[in-house]
Parts: sequence; C-alpha cells; structure tokens
Amino acid sequence: MATISGPNTPTLAAQRTIFHVDMDAFFVSVEELFDPALKGKAVVVGGQRDERGVVSAASYEARKFGVHSAMPLRTAAKMCPHAIFVNGHPERYREYSGKAFGVLQHFSPKVEMASIDEAYLDMTGTERLHGPPLKAAHALHQFMKSETKLNCSIGIGTSRLIAKVCSDQAKPNGVLWIVPGQEASFLAPLSVRKIPGVGKVMEQKLNEIGIKKVGDLAKLDDVFLRKRFGEWGMALAGKSRGLDAGGYFDRDVAEDEGPKSVSHEHTFNNDTQDQEKLEAMLARLSEMVCRRLREHNLHARTVQLKLRYSDFSTITRAHSLEQPTQLDTVVAATARTLFRENWEKGRTVRLLGVQTSGFDEQPLQLDLLSQVQEDKVSKALSVADKMRDRFGENAVSLATGLKSGFREKTHENPASLPGKGKKKT
Repeated sequence: MATISGPNTPTLAAQRTIFHVDMDAFFVSVEELFDPALKGKAVVVGGQRDERGVVSAASYEARKFGVHSAMPLRTAAKMCPHAIFVNGHPERYREYSGKAFGVLQHFSPKVEMASIDEAYLDMTGTERLHGPPLKAAHALHQFMKSETKLNCSIGIGTSRLIAKVCSDQAKPNGVLWIVPGQEASFLAPLSVRKIPGVGKVMEQKLNEIGIKKVGDLAKLDDVFLRKRFGEWGMALAGKSRGLDAGGYFDRDVAEDEGPKSVSHEHTFNNDTQDQEKLEAMLARLSEMVCRRLREHNLHARTVQLKLRYSDFSTITRAHSLEQPTQLDTVVAATARTLFRENWEKGRTVRLLGVQTSGFDEQPLQLDLLSQVQEDKVSKALSVADKMRDRFGENAVSLATGLKSGFREKTHENPASLPGKGKKKT
C-alpha cells in the first residue's frame, strides 16, 4: 500500500473520497478457480488460437510476451505460442462479478459497476463506519479476498479519474492513495496515455505538439487546448489537473443516464454466404440486443443492420418502427427484412450487427387486445432472460436462431451486469 502526501495537504473533511476497485486479471483468475492447473501459466481468454476475434483477457505471464486485451487471437498465438487458449465462461464471470458487487455494497451505498470487473465507490462520509481511506481500503481488500477468492487493486482519490489511474498504478493486488492536494504532482510524470479517454490517436496528436507527459499537458493554456481540440481540449485540461471532466466523468458515481444505443455484432470464423446461417445469426443478435433493452426498461424505435463483406466493404441500413419495442421477434424480423433488401445474394459476409436506438421508457399505448398479447410475450421473454442469467446466453433462443452456431463472447460489459438493473419509471 502507498500514499503520496505533501506538507500542505488539506483536511479530508471537505473532500470527496472515491475508490476505484479493479479485479486483477479477472477472467483468468476466475478460470484458475475452476482449473488450478492454469495458475502460473500463460493463459489467453476469448477464443482459440486459430479463430477470428480478439483477446478478452491475458494472464500476467502472457502479458510478458506482449499479449493484451483487444489483440487479435491469431496475433496473440504468434507472440506467445506456448499460451493456453480458453474460450471463456461468461456465466461464471457474471456470477463472480455479482459476488464482488455484494462485497462493495458492504462499504458504500453508492456503487457503480463500470464494467464486469471494475467499480467506483463514493466513500465520502463513511469514515465513522469504516475509518480513514487506507484503513477502509485494507478492510475491503481482505473482505474481497475472503468472499470471492480473488485479488483486486484499489485506487483512492478525490475524483474518479485519480482513483482509476491509482488502481492501474497499484496493480497487481495493491492499494494506492493520493491525498488531497497532490493530484497534479502525481499525474505530472505519467504518460498522457494514462489519462482515461486518451487512446492511440489522441496520444499521437498530443505527441506531435510536444506533449508526452501529463505535466506537459497541464502547462498548456486552456484557450489553446479548446482551439486545438474543441470541448475535448477543455476536458483534457481538467483531467491533467486530476478533475473529473468530459463525457463519462461529468456525472456522479452511480448516476446512470442509460445507453444512447444498444448493439451486438458477430464476426464469423469463416466468411459465409449461407443465407440460413446469416439470418439465424441476425436472430441471435436481435435476442441479445432486446435483452439489454429489457434490462434498461427501454423500447427502441429504430433498428439498424450492419453488414460487412469479405473485402471489408461495409453498409448500414436503418428502419424506424411505428411502435417502439423491446420484443426479440419484432427486432429480428426488422433486421431480417433489412438484410434481404440489401444483401447482394451470393456474396460472402464477414460480419453482421444489429443496433437499436431512439429509446422510450414507456411505449405508445396499444389497443387492448394487442397490449394483452404483448404483455404475454414480454413475460415469457423475461423468464428466458432469467434462464440466460443462470445458464448462459445459449440456454434459450428463438427457433430461427438455433442454427447460427453462436457462442457467447467474453467481454467487459455483458447483459445482466450487477447494479445495472431496470430503471424505475
């Protein structure tokens, strides 16, 4: 555990205290619980070495060879040929994410799961119950291990941004607290890539104007950053000083604004022109999208198809529904129609995607007979959702989706994420 402090550190009373808890190598660690023989070995989760797709997670041993998440599986196999490749068990990851969420709820009423393996806690005002930040973090650390058998890293700061950067610096299995007043000093020597939201493209743009460290960024005038990068420039200025600024960081912990769109897509292991298989996949993708809609209590008015051919040429086509829906059959039928109208028959397809948007929390009022019928279907689908929560995405499917050959992918934001239940209306 570590603390960075200074001679003029302000008192904690007027400061927010935010924890960022990140489960260490989560997918791999869960796999090791069920197969201890994997411990200490190079493990890649997300699929097999000869498949299309990307790495969902890699053990620390595999990372030493340059393997990282989002890397193509085939590239990972070349970089680490002795690695053990595992398809993954999404139902197990949901189960253990739920256990971790339960632990976090013991420490704060304000818990926000940022993904399946990381969360923010607003610990402001909990000192009387849990003690000062480091003591509370130590207790959380131990409780998480005893309840889940998994390790985690904890970052502590006055903002979510600082807490997240801290947990990354504390990995693996550590705790790092930046006391109030020392945020800029802590960030200054770090690469600008450490700032949440700064990816390869933005890093390159900053490097081009001589900005490589966060401290370099903090020295720039806000007016210059706005002129150069627009509103994102102003967000960067705030982030360089340790403030929550821009997009996701503009809202408070556990203040969920809900999604703007919901989508799922699938890249085939082998390009195909089999119309039955393609339409079956659209049905499965539509089921997954609608499950998310029900999870957020949303009804979508717009359905969009994404179609990518073998040569990577891609088209998108959308259709607006007369009545907003969250029913699998309606979205699947719309996606299928868009596909039949736009697919060049006989041409091989690499990827399909289904997206919904234009959300309403309350659907338009139907006539009595139609409403009764829709209610029956919604109840049946809710039961199916519960079965999927328990047994995995393949537990229940539309008949038209059974021939898709679909396998649920391992990713950070699955359906049924703890703490992301239906919004009250």
